[in-house]
Amino acid sequence: MRASRHHRLLAACLLVFALGACGKHDDPQAGTANGEAGELLPAPQGASGGVTGMPSQPGPGQVGPPSAAIVEEPVLDENGNPILPATPEDGSLPIADDGTPLVEDGTAVPGEPTPQDAVAVVRDYYAAINARSYARAHALWSDGGRASGQSPQQFADGFADTTGVSVEILPPGRVDAAAGSRYLEVPVALTASQRDGSQRKYVGAYVLRRAVVDGAGPEQRAWRIGSADLREVKP
Repeated sequence: MRASRHHRLLAACLLVFALGACGKHDDPQAGTANGEAGELLPAPQGASGGVTGMPSQPGPGQVGPPSAAIVEEPVLDENGNPILPATPEDGSLPIADDGTPLVEDGTAVPGEPTPQDAVAVVRDYYAAINARSYARAHALWSDGGRASGQSPQQFADGFADTTGVSVEILPPGRVDAAAGSRYLEVPVALTASQRDGSQRKYVGAYVLRRAVVDGAGPEQRAWRIGSADLREVKP
């Protein structure tokens, strides 16, 4: 009898122990020991970018291979025709530092007047005066002699008391460009011998001019005297 009683007591203890162990596996959200509601840990969030840590979307700037080169559209006039690159304002040829006309490859233009030709005009001018060929000297002025401001007869009368002129021609200056024309200054020093045996000295320069526009004739393209600035040097 005593053995049976001990067996029943032991079975009761085991049953109580089993029930207590089952209570520990209740829902974790049921609450804490003091009856307060339990807090769940936040669920981990996935990364917003790629696995390299770089953003999954590109930011400003070019991404990927460079785009094809942009072809610049030609500039058109009001009629839809392409406008050619700019050329000299008068359509003339370029010139070298010494004023010699050049072609596209940088060589001198055959037959085009040079600064040396301008110097030759001044030399011929005084050669004609010394030869008393005043009409020829007058014609070496631009516009058929009109640039001298004198008629051929008035020009000749101006040398009535002159027996001869010696001239020293100094190196010419740089060719200057203007619309449709070229200009070149040729410095000179003169000694004019008078009929009374005296001499008069002058210094100054001649400015020679020639046309370069399309359609200009040989005479217009040649160097001719455009103006003179001579001052008498007193002894």
